[in-house]
Amino acid sequence: MIETTKAIVINSIKYGDTSLIATCYTENCGLKSYMLKGVLKAKKAKIKTAYFQPLMQLNLTANHNNKGSLNSIREIEVVNFYHSIYSDIKKQSIALFLSEILYYTIKEEEQNASLFMYLETSLLWLDTHEVVSNFHLLFLLNLTKYLGFYPELNAQDLEYFDLLEGNFTSKKKFNTVSGEKLTHFKKLLGINFDMLHKVNFSALDRQEVLSILIQYLELHVSGFKKPKSLNVLKSVFS
Repeated sequence: MIETTKAIVINSIKYGDTSLIATCYTENCGLKSYMLKGVLKAKKAKIKTAYFQPLMQLNLTANHNNKGSLNSIREIEVVNFYHSIYSDIKKQSIALFLSEILYYTIKEEEQNASLFMYLETSLLWLDTHEVVSNFHLLFLLNLTKYLGFYPELNAQDLEYFDLLEGNFTSKKKFNTVSGEKLTHFKKLLGINFDMLHKVNFSALDRQEVLSILIQYLELHVSGFKKPKSLNVLKSVFS
């Protein structure tokens, strides 16, 4: 079936000497993978490798076979062209990190318009704002709304937050967070990106909150792996 849809590049890997396999999250069809034959050697091809940088936003016309095998792209263009994500070292590091996160967390092969809109608008926010040191933290937390395990916001006065249950509790358990770490974590609850400038974290605070969020994802997403770019991200924001 030939379909036209917006898409966000999640991952691309080299296949053989001349080809790429690209995984994209599409607006109309969910998660799709595409075989791009010969794209690495074709100098004048209309489908270029530059289109498949992490989190690039595209408009695709593709042949979707819906059988779980690789799909093919007929036409492609960049939409919502980024002005700073690939040139700013901090934003570039964030983009690489988040693309790995999305690769391990998004499993949906069905349409999810609200998730796609969240990704699209969040990345445009990142591209158009300068103060982004805590962007990835809020992105991860708010992503859990669309994955189905955003923290319960009631009873925030209780001493502990249970990462496995996703709620506040008065009982200390193996996967609970408390004290100063919990205080920092709570600063991100219930806010959007336009409120992010009010959140002040030191480099250590930021790393501790990131560790909490990574653990939260590990507990709730089957097959989740820590991104290889995690250490690079930490060094950029240290």
